[in-house]
Amino acid sequence: MRKISIDWQKAEEHPDKGQKVEGRFLLDLRAKVNDLEKQLTDTKNELNRTQSNLRSTSESLESTTNDLESTKSSLDSTKAELGDTTSKLEQRLTELEEKTKSNANLNSEIEGLNANLESASSKVSELESKIEELGTTISDLSSELEDSKTQIKGFENTTSESKEQTDKLTAEIQELNNKLTVTQDENTSLNSQLMELNNILLQKDTKIQELTDSMDDKEKLISAQTAHLEEVESELGELKPPELGTGGFASEERTTCPMCGSTGGSIKQIEDKTKVLSYVGHIPMYAKKHVCKKCGYEF
Repeated sequence: MRKISIDWQKAEEHPDKGQKVEGRFLLDLRAKVNDLEKQLTDTKNELNRTQSNLRSTSESLESTTNDLESTKSSLDSTKAELGDTTSKLEQRLTELEEKTKSNANLNSEIEGLNANLESASSKVSELESKIEELGTTISDLSSELEDSKTQIKGFENTTSESKEQTDKLTAEIQELNNKLTVTQDENTSLNSQLMELNNILLQKDTKIQELTDSMDDKEKLISAQTAHLEEVESELGELKPPELGTGGFASEERTTCPMCGSTGGSIKQIEDKTKVLSYVGHIPMYAKKHVCKKCGYEF
C-alpha cells in the first residue's frame, strides 16, 4: 500500500489551496477519531458512576458519625448516673461494698467500650480522609479527560494531527482507565471496612445495653436496701431521747445560722459523718449537724 503524505509546509503557506489526499487516509483518520471519542464517552460514564458511589459512601459515613456521637452521649449519661449512685452507696452503706466494687467493674467495662468507640471513630475519620483524597483524584482525572477531549476536538477540526499524537492520546486514555480501576478497587475496600465498623458498633451497642440492664437491676436492689436502712434510722430516731435545753426542758427555740442569721426552712439537718454515736449491727449511727441553705455554713 502506497503511503499518502500531506505537505504540511505547503498547507501553512497556502491554506486556501487544496492537496491531493486519498479518501482512505481521511476515512481511517475519521474512524480513529470516532473510536477515541467513544472511549472517552465510556470513561466519562464510568467516572460519573464512581462519583455517585463516592457520594453514597460519604452519606453513609455521616450517618455512622452521628450514630457514634449518640452512643458516646448515652455512655456519658450512664457514667454520670453510676457515679452518683456509687457516691450515695459509699455514704450510707458499708455492707454494700462488694456491690459497689461490682459497679466499679462495670464502669471499667464501659470505659473499655468507650475506648473501642473512640478507636472506631478514628478509623471512620481516616476513611473520610481517604475518600476526600479519592474525590481529589477523580477531579484530577476528570480534568485530564476534559483536556484529552479538547485535544481530540482540535484534531477533528483541523485534521492535522499525526498518528503518533493519536497513539499518545490513546495511551493517555488507557492510563486514565487504569487509574479509574485502581480508584474503584480502593472504594470497594473502603466500603468493606465501613461494613466491618458498623458490625463492631452494633456489637458494642448490644454489650452496653446488657451492662445497662445489669446496672438497673443492681440499682433497684440498692434502692430497696437504702429504703430499709432509712426505715431503721427513722425507728432509731423515734427511740432516741429528746434533746434538753439549758433549763432542763426541751428547747423550742428556732435554730438560727450564726453566720447569716437565717432561720426556719433555711436550716436543714444532716448526718455528721465524723461523729459515730453507736452501731446497729454493722451499720453506724451518726450524730446530726445543721447546714444553712443560704450561706452553706455548718454548725
